[in-house]
Amino acid sequence: MTTHIESEEHKALRSAVAALGKRYGREYLTRTIAEGKPLTELWSEAGKLGYLGVNLPEAYGGGGGGITELSIVLEELGAAGSPLLMLVVSPAICGTVISRFGTEDQKTRWLPALADGTRLMAFGITEPDAGSNSHRITTTARKDGTDWLLTGRKVFISGVDMADAVLIVGRTEDARTGRLKPCLFIVPTDAEGFQKHPIDMELNAAEKQFELVLDDVRLPADALVGDEDAGLLQLFAGLNPERIMTAAFAIGMGRYALSKAIEYARDRTVWKAPIGAHQAIAHPLAQAHIDLELARLMMQKAAHLYDAGDDIGAGEAANMAKYAAGEACVKAVDQAVHTLGGNGLTREFGLASLITAARVARIAPVSREMILNYVSHQTLGLPKSY
Repeated sequence: MTTHIESEEHKALRSAVAALGKRYGREYLTRTIAEGKPLTELWSEAGKLGYLGVNLPEAYGGGGGGITELSIVLEELGAAGSPLLMLVVSPAICGTVISRFGTEDQKTRWLPALADGTRLMAFGITEPDAGSNSHRITTTARKDGTDWLLTGRKVFISGVDMADAVLIVGRTEDARTGRLKPCLFIVPTDAEGFQKHPIDMELNAAEKQFELVLDDVRLPADALVGDEDAGLLQLFAGLNPERIMTAAFAIGMGRYALSKAIEYARDRTVWKAPIGAHQAIAHPLAQAHIDLELARLMMQKAAHLYDAGDDIGAGEAANMAKYAAGEACVKAVDQAVHTLGGNGLTREFGLASLITAARVARIAPVSREMILNYVSHQTLGLPKSY
């Protein structure tokens, strides 16, 4: 067992990504959002520098690392004020699933491009009537000769306008039992019968949300990723990295908000001393920092277990990390805004938009209540409530 938490390589990766993040920063993000554009320049540069594919195999143009390294990339970009939400989706979910279960052809076709950022893949699981219940997914795939025909609806799918394809969770009918089982399909965004409709969000983000309508989308046999019978195993291979990366997103955002509040509390003088000298200001910021650090420890544990191949241990830790990071992020943002008072709501200081953004980590990709259900049932062995 190593005595240090992070290796020298990880520390070097942190500082290199932090430097890239600072070159772009919050101003770049705000300007790009105002122009209604995606974060193309930052995405491309991160790809060229090898940061987007740190978790993907070296044989396919990646860095040969794991979710541990990718979570560092996202956390540090977030701490610099310019997080890339699609890191959660394209390399972490889609890249991981294709690396673990894809055919040689699928790996060759997709992984190098996902790693260098020249292609991007979105992920479609959520449905209007299923919510967190993946057993209620109604998007169905049926065989037509050697082809598949995919029909259904998805909602709150991030970044479809930037994506070359969407990894869609559908269900196929088991010929033996007649029961539906989950399967994953690579669906090109220009496929016939594939429609995307933007959802009007109050959330101010560079990555837009979409509803998808799939109307008998015809896919070749090789659009299926992995074994038709593996079902949930393959699905959860992508969902654990998603939770770990959402934790990284939240921790980065919380750190950014906290840094702005600390800077303000050091400089702002109302009576004789800077406001940060008062415990009523200082202590809540110290508590927010502690909560973020604790969440990061659980995220590191989850990433370590996942990268070591312990899917069950990683499932528990990833859920706990996502929960802890979501809570810590919301509290840090809230306290940062409060520290700045009226300035916390001005456009100049740029913290007010984080009030909405911070909630994302509490809601997605799974709600805090479902995580509490998971922990009470799976970890504590209490009776299932749903």
